[in-house]
Amino acid sequence: MSSVFGFSIPLSDTEIRARNHAILCTVGFLILLPVGVLVARYTRTLPYKWFWAHSFIQFVISGPVIFVGWALGHKTTSVYGTGHYKDPHEKMGLALLILYLFQIFLGTFAHFFKLPGIFRGYRPPHSYFHAIVGFVIFGCAQWQVYYGLFTEWQLATGGLHQVPESAKHAWLALVIVFWVLYLLGLGLIPKQFKQEAALRQPRKEEVVASDASA
Repeated sequence: MSSVFGFSIPLSDTEIRARNHAILCTVGFLILLPVGVLVARYTRTLPYKWFWAHSFIQFVISGPVIFVGWALGHKTTSVYGTGHYKDPHEKMGLALLILYLFQIFLGTFAHFFKLPGIFRGYRPPHSYFHAIVGFVIFGCAQWQVYYGLFTEWQLATGGLHQVPESAKHAWLALVIVFWVLYLLGLGLIPKQFKQEAALRQPRKEEVVASDASA
C-alpha cells in the first residue's frame, strides 16, 4: 500500500493479480521444485523409493502452484493490453513453463526407461540430461524472479507501489540456501556410486557366465 499526501492507496485489482502471480511462481520455482530436488539428492542413498516422493513434490504439489501462477501472469498481461511475450520477463515465463513440462516428461522417461540392455546397469545419458535441464530451470527461474522484482513490476505497474525490500531479501536467501544445500548434498555422491556399483555386480556376473557357456 502506497501513501500520497497522507492518504493510503491500496493495490489495484490488477496489481493484486500481479502480486499473486509473483508469489505463486516464486513458491513453485524457488521453493517447491528445489525441495523436490533436495529430497532426491539427500535420500536416493536411503533404502526406500525416493523417486515417488521426488515426483509427487515436483508434479502433484508444484504443478498446480506453477500453472495457476503462470495463468495469473498471462491474465495480468492481457489486462494491461501490452501484448504477450514481448519483453524478457514474459518470454522467460513461457520458456520456463515449457522447460518444466519437458522436465516432467524427461524425468519420467529417465526413471522408467533405463534401457539396461544397452547401458548394462549404468546410468543412461538421458538421466544426466535430466539433471542438466534441472540446473537450467533453476538458473532461469532465479533470474526470472529477480527481473520481476527489480524491473518488471516497475515497468508493468508504473511503480506507484514499490516492491518490499523483504521480498528482494527473500529472493537472495532462497537462491543461497538452495545452492548451499545442494552442494552439501553432493557429498553423498561417493556413497551413491558405491551402491550403484554393487547393484551392477550381479548383472556383470550374469554376462560373464553367459559368455562362458556360449
